[in-house]
Amino acid sequence: MKLQSLIFRPITHFSSKTSKLHSLGTPPSSSLKDFSVSDEIHSILNSVNPVEPALEPLLPFLSPDIVTSVIRNQPNPQMGFRFFIWAMQRKRLHSYASEKLVLDMLLRKDNAFDMFWQTLEEVKECGVVIVPNVFKILISGYSKMGFEEKAVECFEKMKDFDCKPDLFSFNAILYVLVQGKTEDALKLFDEMSLRGIEPNRCIYTIIISALCGAERADDACRLLVKMKESGCSPDFVAYNALLHGFCELGRVDEAIALLQSFQKDGFALELRWFIKAGKVDDAMKLLNEMNERGLVPDTYCYNAVIKGFCGIGLLDQARSLKLEISKHDCFPNTCTYTILISGMCRNGLVGEAQQIFDEMEKLGCYPSVHTFNALIHGLSMAGQLDKAHLLFYKMEIGRNPSLFLRLSHGPSRVLDNSSLRTMLEQLSESGKILKAYRILMQLADGGNVPDIFTYNILIHGFCKESNINGAFKLFKEMQLKGISPDSVTYGTLINGFQRAGREEDAFRIFDQMEKNGCKPSLAVYKSLMTWSCRRRKVSLAFNLWLKHLSSLPGREDAVIKEIEKHFVEGEVEKAILHLLDLDFKLNNFILAPYTIWLIGFCQARKVQEALKIFFILDERKITVPPPSCVKLIVGLCQEGNLDQAVDLFLYTLEKGYKLMPRVCNYLLRYDLDAYLYGFTKSLLHRHRDTWEMKSLAPG
Repeated sequence: MKLQSLIFRPITHFSSKTSKLHSLGTPPSSSLKDFSVSDEIHSILNSVNPVEPALEPLLPFLSPDIVTSVIRNQPNPQMGFRFFIWAMQRKRLHSYASEKLVLDMLLRKDNAFDMFWQTLEEVKECGVVIVPNVFKILISGYSKMGFEEKAVECFEKMKDFDCKPDLFSFNAILYVLVQGKTEDALKLFDEMSLRGIEPNRCIYTIIISALCGAERADDACRLLVKMKESGCSPDFVAYNALLHGFCELGRVDEAIALLQSFQKDGFALELRWFIKAGKVDDAMKLLNEMNERGLVPDTYCYNAVIKGFCGIGLLDQARSLKLEISKHDCFPNTCTYTILISGMCRNGLVGEAQQIFDEMEKLGCYPSVHTFNALIHGLSMAGQLDKAHLLFYKMEIGRNPSLFLRLSHGPSRVLDNSSLRTMLEQLSESGKILKAYRILMQLADGGNVPDIFTYNILIHGFCKESNINGAFKLFKEMQLKGISPDSVTYGTLINGFQRAGREEDAFRIFDQMEKNGCKPSLAVYKSLMTWSCRRRKVSLAFNLWLKHLSSLPGREDAVIKEIEKHFVEGEVEKAILHLLDLDFKLNNFILAPYTIWLIGFCQARKVQEALKIFFILDERKITVPPPSCVKLIVGLCQEGNLDQAVDLFLYTLEKGYKLMPRVCNYLLRYDLDAYLYGFTKSLLHRHRDTWEMKSLAPG
C-alpha cells in the first residue's frame, strides 16, 4: 500500500461524505439477505399482477429500510407507489424516509398525482386496505404545490376508499386549512372530538396559531386553557404563538402578564415575538425588569434583543448589549457573533464584521457554517471577492488560525484542498511523514465544511463582478466534492451567463438542471424569458412558459398544445385568452409572464401584439404595472400612434402611477413634432435619439 494512502486515511475518518460513500458501496455480509429480499420484491413488482398476495410471504423479512430501498430503486414509479400503499398497512414498516421519498416523487415526477390516484383505484378494486397515512402524503403533496382546494378534496375522498381519518391525517389537513380558512379548521377540530379522536399537542398548537393569525388572541387563550385542562401540556411553540398574537394586536401589557403566568408553568423566556412585532424597547424593558427581580436572562434572550437592534440598524446598541451578557455570568456564543456579523454586513460595515469574526476566534468561540456564510456574503456584496474566496478556503482547511496563516502564506501557498493534498504528498515523499501527519491531525480536529449556501453566496458574488468563469469553476468544484447544486445555484449561474452574453451556455446549464432532477423554479423561468425577450425572441419566451406549465399538475397536454398552436399561427389574442382561462380555472394566475411578453413585443418592435396583451389584461380587470406602460407608450410614439400613446398615458394617471419626467417629455416631443420648424425638430430629434438609446439598453 502506498504511503500517501496511509497518511490520508485519517481524513476519511472525519468526513461524513466519505461515510455516506462507504454506505453506498459493497454491503457487508450481514446485509446480503436484505439485498436478496429486495431483489425478490422487485421481481414480483415487475412480473406479478396483482402483486399484494405474492408480497405477503415476504412480510417477516421486511424492515422500514428495505421498504425505502425498494421504492427508491423501483424503475416504475407506479409500482413504487403500489408497494408503498401495501407496506403502509403495517405500522412497523412506517418510516419518515419512505414517506419523504414518496412525497418527493409526487412533487418532482410528471403526472405523479394522477398516477397515484390511478394506483389507489387499482388497489381498492383488489380489496387492499388503504390506511390514512397514504392520504396524509397526498394532502401534504397538494399543500406543498399550493393546491389547497385539491388537498381538501383529497381529505373528503378518504371515505370513498373506506378510510377513516386518523390523528395524523387530521393534522395534515389542518395545516392546509389554517392558511386563511380558520373557520373551516375550527369545524374540523370539533369534528375530531365528535369522532372520539383526542387532539394532540401539535393539533392544539396549529389551531392556537390559526386563531392568533386571524386576530382572535382571546379565543386562542381560552383554547390554551382547555388544552391544559385536557392534560396536554403546551410547548414553547404554543406559548410563543400566543405571545405573538397579543404583540401583533398591540396588547403588549397583556403579553407581559401572560409571560409571567407562563413562567410559573416552567416556560423558558423567549423574546422573538416582541422583536418581530417591532417592540424592541419593550423587550429591553423586560430584560431590565428580569434583572431587577433577580431573574437572570440567558444568552438566548440577549441574542433575541441583539437581533432586534441589528434589524432596525441600531448596531452600537447591539454591540453594547453583547458586552452586557458577560456581566451576568453568561458568555456571547456563536449565535451572538453571527447575528452581529450579519447585521454589520447588511449595513455595509464589512470591516467591522471582520473584526468581530477575528475577535470571536481569539476568545475561543468557533465560527459555525452560518457565521462563515454571513461574512462571505458580506465580502462578496462589497466586491471583496479575494477576501471572500480566502475565507472560503479557511472554512475548508479548518479552525486552527495559526495553521491557516502558515499554509496561506509563504512560497508554497495552500488555498484549497487540492493544493493541500499536493503539499502533504510532497512532505511524505521527502521523508517528512510526521510533519505531514501532524498537519493532517490539526485539520481533522475541526472546521466547517462549506455547504450549498456557501457556494451559492460565492457564485453570486463572482457573477455580480462579471467573473462568470470563476463562478462556473466553483460550480464544477462543488459537484466534485459531492455537493449537489440547487435551484438557486442553477438560477444564479443561468442569469450570470445571460448577462455575459453567453446564451447557449445558459440554456446548457438549464438542460443540465433538468437532467439532474432539480426542478427549475419560477425565478429561473422568468430569468430565461426576460433575457430571451431582450434578444427579441418572444416565441422562445412563450414556449419556455408553456414548458413550465406542462410540468405542473392539472395542466392537460391537449390544452397546452392548443395554446401553442394559436401563438405559432400568430393568433396572440387567442393564445393569451386561453392561458388566462387556464390560470383562473386553476386559481394560479401570475402576472409576470404576461408583462414579460408585453415588454418583449415592444422590444421586438411588434407594438400591436403588445397592445393586444394590454387590452386583454385591462378587460379582465388586471392592472398593468408601470414598466409595461412605459414601454408601450414609447413603442406607440415610435410608430406614430400618438392617440393611443396619450390614452395609455391617461391610464397611468388613473392608476396613480408617477412616471419619470423624461417619459412625459418624450410623449410631448412626439406630440408637438407636427407643429415645429425643421431646425427645432433636429435639436429635439438629437436629444430624443440619445434618450432612446438609454431606454432600450438592458436594465
